[in-house]
Amino acid sequence: MPRPLRVAIVGAGPAGIYAADALLKSEAAAEPGVSIDLFERMPAPFGLIRYGVAPDHPRIKGIITALHQVLDKPQVRLFGNVDYPNDISLDELRSFYDAVIFSTGATADRALAIPGVELDGSYGAADFVSWYDGHPDVPRTWPLEAEKVAVLGVGNVALDVARILAKTADELLPTEIPANVHDGLKANKALEVHVFGRRGPAQAKFSPMELRELDHSPNIEVIVNPEDIDYDEGSIAERRKNKQTDMVAKTLENWAIRDIGERPHKLFLHFFESPAEILGEDGKVVGLRTERTELDGTGNVKGTGRFTDWDVQSVYRAVGYLSDELPKLPWDVESGTVPDEGGRVIEAGAHLQSTYVTGWIRRGPIGLIGHTKGDANETVANLLADHADGRLQTPAAPAPEAVEDFLAERNVRFTTWEGWYKLDAAEKALGEPEGRERVKIVEREDMLKASGA
Repeated sequence: MPRPLRVAIVGAGPAGIYAADALLKSEAAAEPGVSIDLFERMPAPFGLIRYGVAPDHPRIKGIITALHQVLDKPQVRLFGNVDYPNDISLDELRSFYDAVIFSTGATADRALAIPGVELDGSYGAADFVSWYDGHPDVPRTWPLEAEKVAVLGVGNVALDVARILAKTADELLPTEIPANVHDGLKANKALEVHVFGRRGPAQAKFSPMELRELDHSPNIEVIVNPEDIDYDEGSIAERRKNKQTDMVAKTLENWAIRDIGERPHKLFLHFFESPAEILGEDGKVVGLRTERTELDGTGNVKGTGRFTDWDVQSVYRAVGYLSDELPKLPWDVESGTVPDEGGRVIEAGAHLQSTYVTGWIRRGPIGLIGHTKGDANETVANLLADHADGRLQTPAAPAPEAVEDFLAERNVRFTTWEGWYKLDAAEKALGEPEGRERVKIVEREDMLKASGA
């Protein structure tokens, strides 16, 4: 009797879980069946949703409900707190599985090559996001001494960072933020937050809903300079073909023409200002220098040679995420991705047998969470085609219990899907006395204990 197809997925964020879902919905799931193990270096699943989405976005976190339904399936197991390659290597994975899919995402900040990035008070947005989302592997405190702050970038991460900096700690208290984050934000001195984009309103990468949410806070006055509302032929064409771009532009136009109100914290959205240098004195940030740009007719911009110095005491760089290189896999340094064709990992022009990628490690950190579904479907379709054609390697120890025995012999304290339910209950119990849905547990050891690792 043929055994189920055994697949390991490294990374239990949305991309990995969508891949598991695609496998479960395939014809192979019916005959001979599929057996899927997700390996996650954090003690808890859900990746970007747990550690990359701002805590005041419960709507996006609602995606977890759909992901839950996949992980609840009996064909799927979770091995949390298992780090690739330190706890289990590619060769070891191949000894247990017919195929391995990597879906490890992106957690580091992309570099910004301007003078002054090394100054005290210059931060990567990814590090700040990890702090306010209670990531166990970052410091528990964050310096929030600056009264005037710059955020570089015009994507949703820049909006998240700006919004968290501009809101009050008590506004965020109803969310799942841990006590250390609430205490840190209570000490936040920021009164002005300036968001800078190199190009114009039609080139901003905000989602319309995320942008509009900025204006919902009773404490944040969103301000747009009317001089920054400018479009060329390329911009107009983009607005015509992209409804979201048009919605963003209309929102910004409305904000630019209204009177400035009295809300205590000011959040400025600046366009056509290209960061040129972070200014410092005695090793600390004291300002930001930008070059004014102008549209060139195509939707791109060119410098004008006119510079402005902005009085800020800290700078957050939200110019994109970058994936960590995965040992034993080929790597494209420029894009920070694993080379692939249709999700098949490509090395020296050939498919690295039984090895696949999906999500941001495959195509870079672009698009919304749901966009990784298409990636997962394509990758899984090609994996199943390789399986049907007999191109997958045969594992030496395909029995499901073999990998459990291996991790036990390695003394790896792993969490399970049942453990997630325990951790989930523990976090909800922490929130109950305060009338909150949950309070996130931060320390890795506490997460392991709550999960029954």
